[in-house]
Amino acid sequence: MTYVIAEPCVDVKDRACLAECPVDCIYEGNRTLYINPAECVDCPACEPVCPVEVIFYEEDVPQHWARYTTINAEYFDRASTRQGEPLVVDGDHRLVVRLPPQSSHKKDIALFSVRKEEAADADLWFPS
Repeated sequence: MTYVIAEPCVDVKDRACLAECPVDCIYEGNRTLYINPAECVDCPACEPVCPVEVIFYEEDVPQHWARYTTINAEYFDRASTRQGEPLVVDGDHRLVVRLPPQSSHKKDIALFSVRKEEAADADLWFPS
């Protein structure tokens, strides 16, 4: 088993997961990131740091993104072709290359969240 990066990473590529991966099994394509299933040691280090929450354990990939399990694996099998076409073109898997530009959801992601109780405590540190 391995972890998988799904579609919402396309055109976002936050890269926080790169810094957290203890075995450096996450690679950067032109439009998205890919996890090498042969190198992944199944630790969950990358999953919680992803700001768009698109890294899933292989068995937990939502059904509508299930093809990304195959896309991540095929990205590293660059010699393979399907229907006479190479699987990797222009630095990404051919299915990723064919996607229309994705809008970034990064602007909707808070850098941190604070509960009301924590906000009330914060006033003690910053008196008016």
